[in-house]
Amino acid sequence: MRWWLVVASLWLLVVLTVPYAQARNRTRNQDGETRKRKRDGQGHGRSRAGRSRPLKIRLVPGPSIPVEPGENQRNTLFLEPYKKLQEQHASYNVIPEPDLSLDLSGDSPVPSDPGESVTPLTQEEIQRILWREEEEHREEEERLRKKDEARKKRRKQRKEQAERQRKIVEERRKEEEEALRLQVEKEEEEWRRQMEEMERKRQEERRRLEEEDRRRKEAAEREAREKERKLEEERRRQEEMLREKLLALEEEEEEEEEEEVEDAEEVWLRGDVFQMPPKIHKEPKEPELLPAPIPRPPAATEDEPKEMEAEVEEAEEEEEEEEEEGEEREGVVNRRVLPPGCDISDVTMTCENVKLMYFPPLAIPELRSLSLEGNNISSIPAEAFNGIPNLEWINLKKNKLTSAGIDAKAFRGLKMLRRLYLDGNLLDTVPSDLPSTLQELKISENRLRGIHKNSFQGLHNLRILELEGNLLSEGNADPLAFAPLNQLSYLRLGRNHFRTVPQGLPKSLLELYLENNLIEEISEAVFNQTHSLNVVSLRHNKLDETRIAPMAWINHRNLESIDLSHNHLYLVPSYLPRSLVHLVLVGNNIERIPGFVFAHMDPGLEYLYLSYNKLDGEGIEPESFFGSYNSMVELCLDHNQLVTVPSGINEMTNLHFLRLNNNNIRSIPDEGICDLNHSGDSTLVAVRLENNYIDPQKVSPTAFSCVRSSSSVVLKPQKTK
Repeated sequence: MRWWLVVASLWLLVVLTVPYAQARNRTRNQDGETRKRKRDGQGHGRSRAGRSRPLKIRLVPGPSIPVEPGENQRNTLFLEPYKKLQEQHASYNVIPEPDLSLDLSGDSPVPSDPGESVTPLTQEEIQRILWREEEEHREEEERLRKKDEARKKRRKQRKEQAERQRKIVEERRKEEEEALRLQVEKEEEEWRRQMEEMERKRQEERRRLEEEDRRRKEAAEREAREKERKLEEERRRQEEMLREKLLALEEEEEEEEEEEVEDAEEVWLRGDVFQMPPKIHKEPKEPELLPAPIPRPPAATEDEPKEMEAEVEEAEEEEEEEEEEGEEREGVVNRRVLPPGCDISDVTMTCENVKLMYFPPLAIPELRSLSLEGNNISSIPAEAFNGIPNLEWINLKKNKLTSAGIDAKAFRGLKMLRRLYLDGNLLDTVPSDLPSTLQELKISENRLRGIHKNSFQGLHNLRILELEGNLLSEGNADPLAFAPLNQLSYLRLGRNHFRTVPQGLPKSLLELYLENNLIEEISEAVFNQTHSLNVVSLRHNKLDETRIAPMAWINHRNLESIDLSHNHLYLVPSYLPRSLVHLVLVGNNIERIPGFVFAHMDPGLEYLYLSYNKLDGEGIEPESFFGSYNSMVELCLDHNQLVTVPSGINEMTNLHFLRLNNNNIRSIPDEGICDLNHSGDSTLVAVRLENNYIDPQKVSPTAFSCVRSSSSVVLKPQKTK
């Protein structure tokens, strides 16, 4: 059944194809232009839109179609079905399917003439048709491919252009952000610079005001001291005249007193503050109006090694042995090296105030002491001391030395240096690499802005350190700075900007001086490590009794002298050290001496200075001096507002000197100063009661019976009522 269906289909195809082929043959010559249009893409094989459409063909019986071996494989595959049909059946001719032809006069299609005969196509024509169709198909694919590539290329270009545009916008945005950031940073830097400049100006203004205030205070103090000195001189002059008159009237009494004085021992008071004259006919040495300050130690400490003296003696012996050679060499040095105005003697060379601009080159190996004070030296090179390596003492005070001008290795070669004085220069840091043999270092009146933990590294033999008149404070003084100074015994930090006592003081410290600072409090732990401390001076600060911690120093067993003069005290401070012997409270606002304030002291207070305060009749209680009756040696209550002799003075069995002058005292009771029942030897050697409201004519002769010499009692002049 299937077989006959295939045959019928083929027969129908042939019947339909033959008429078209005949018509094709008749009009072949007339259709040249039509074929040309077909090749140009305008024939019936293409649509009006220029697109190709498949060619309709039909098979008619005909000769077999030979397939040449060299033909294209694709053509072979295309004709494979027809080959199979020819092998199985008869041969057929392939003719084009009738198609609609175009009317040249119009665009409406017209059918071909059915009556025209159909000429079968040859194999070559069929092959050319197929090739042409294939070529057109490939051209179409190529055109579509190129069009697609062009479209892709345009899309890619648009994408690249968009990417470039995006990058440009992104770069522009980054540039704007960077410019904005730079502008913000510039504005911040400008603002910061302005703030720093303002802060610097404020600090400079504050320092200037502080400096002016300090200068005003110093000028006022100098003026006050000068005025006081003039008043004292005037008073002494008047006193001298009165004494001369008194001596003229009491010649007989003087002779008797001279005999007594010759048998008496010369009396010296503690601290060499006051001294009695050897003979009564000479005027007694008048004490100073204010108590003497705590004495400073000598240039060399008491515990300076005795080896130093032995070395000096040996050096002197060597110099004596080589005296002639030394004198000859000294003459050469003076002629060739020494600047004008300098002087050399033995092992000491002095070039003071000769306007030196540089450190002089010296080659004197035996030189031990060098003084260049008061010149204009601004730098010290590394080789400055190469020719004088045996120096033991260098004085460079009052020059123009700066920290940058001193070479780091300038002092390194001095293996015997013991004393170095750099006061009155322009140093802002402590010089580095100082010799370890140094025992005394003075850098006062400079511009030190801080001391660091390595500032005194290696100075384990240093015993005296003076840093007064600088810019030091607790903020720029490292607590570890004094740690290497394990033999330091004497420290001066006056005229700086400390508000508290510095931390980290050496355990070996014996004397501490902090005058003219801004100290407002004494904490409980500040003196915990300084168990050997003997003297503390806190003159001219801002302390009051409420800011001194109760346990700050009460348990110290070696602290004997404290100077708290010119502070803001209203009471004599409690909880003073048990070992206290010397207490200076001059120039405060003290109105009262609390009872039993000295009772805990052992062996007891010996020297008490309360001059220039505000003590009145109610400010001293009967128990105020309890605990010091057997120890008090000197008591100064002058320049206060006392109206009577304070109670308890007559019980002081060891009192040598008493000052009650410049008060408001009106009378002297018989037992106000002397205890008439006391049977022991008299110790009171001087009493001053001038400038009160006392009438000497009304004073009982027994009121001063315990005074060794009546001439040592000063009663004149007195104030007028």
